Amino acid sequence: MGKEKAGFLTPKAIANRIKAKGLQKLRWFCQMCQKQCRDENGFKCHTMSESHQRQLLLFADSPDKFIDSFSEEFDEGYTELLRRRFGTKRVHANIVYQEYISERQHVHMNSTQWETLTEYIKYLGREGKCVVDQTEKGWFVQYVDRDPEAIKRQKATETKEKMDLDDEERTAKYIQEMIERASETGRERPEAEYTELKRDNDEEKVAFNLGGAKKEEAATSKSLPVVNPLQAKTREKIVKTMSAGQKRKSALDEIIEFEEKKKEKLKRKDHWLHTGIVVKVMTKRLGEKYYKKKAVVKDVQDLYTGILKMVDSGDKIKVDQAHVETVIPAQGKPVLVVNGASRGCEGTLVSVNEGRFCCKIRLDTGPLRGRVIEGVLYEDISKLFVTS
Repeated sequence: MGKEKAGFLTPKAIANRIKAKGLQKLRWFCQMCQKQCRDENGFKCHTMSESHQRQLLLFADSPDKFIDSFSEEFDEGYTELLRRRFGTKRVHANIVYQEYISERQHVHMNSTQWETLTEYIKYLGREGKCVVDQTEKGWFVQYVDRDPEAIKRQKATETKEKMDLDDEERTAKYIQEMIERASETGRERPEAEYTELKRDNDEEKVAFNLGGAKKEEAATSKSLPVVNPLQAKTREKIVKTMSAGQKRKSALDEIIEFEEKKKEKLKRKDHWLHTGIVVKVMTKRLGEKYYKKKAVVKDVQDLYTGILKMVDSGDKIKVDQAHVETVIPAQGKPVLVVNGASRGCEGTLVSVNEGRFCCKIRLDTGPLRGRVIEGVLYEDISKLFVTS
């Protein structure tokens, strides 16, 4: 009596389906036939089959055609995954490759014109499809988005920023003109001149007429309305509030305050690294020799990553902005505003308020050049590196 056929839900059948679903060994895969074999015996049987022999004959007629086709498919799949998954962020090349080969029906690299991933990454850099760089941890890639819509959006963003900057300069110029006009009006107003009291005749009596003051007091007392005694307390509060109230701001001060708030909101970003500033490394992951040491920012990548050169040793390291902090110089030294309304402007440190963790600076560049700003936070400025 024959052996009963195994069912669909037997452990062996389930195990076979699980094996068939996942990735198999690359050496048992035939790219021409796009067939994956489970073991060496299956691959040997496949290579001896008639269909495989026909595919080999087709490949022998035009090998370059097939290699170019496989290379193009691999390139399209890799760059498409890089664009969709990571965008224009800088990422390790092997991470993208591992995600690419996790798909079962992907094109294998041994069927392309590139023997290794390094050669393919160098090809991407030569063709200008990606920005590539080699570090101690390996090759990193950054996709260059050349889509017409993306370029159009980028140009629109740059145009908007330029228009905002022009509006700020125009407003600053208008405010400066109003200040000059107000100062000229103040100069033209005649000042009171005070002279000494002189007597031509020593025997003549000096008399002061105080009747005008009494008349004014009488007129004031007559003009006061009759007030209900029950509302006297409320009236006293109103009078006290009016007398103790602060001086009302002028229209010029209100305009200046509004524009400063607008610029603060517009230029306040979550990234603050700038080239040429001095920062302090605040992480121990790079070693104790770099901890709490000062460095100069030589380059900024992806807005949040900086290439630093240590001041004492001259070593170059790559650090995220979360692992560094700004450096406050001595009074009178140059600083750079790294965040806030005056972002990107150079200035000079005037004084430091340690109790409020802020300082006073004088701007040396920008539309508000020469203006003194108070209450600038420590995180919004950093020391400028000056070569001695």
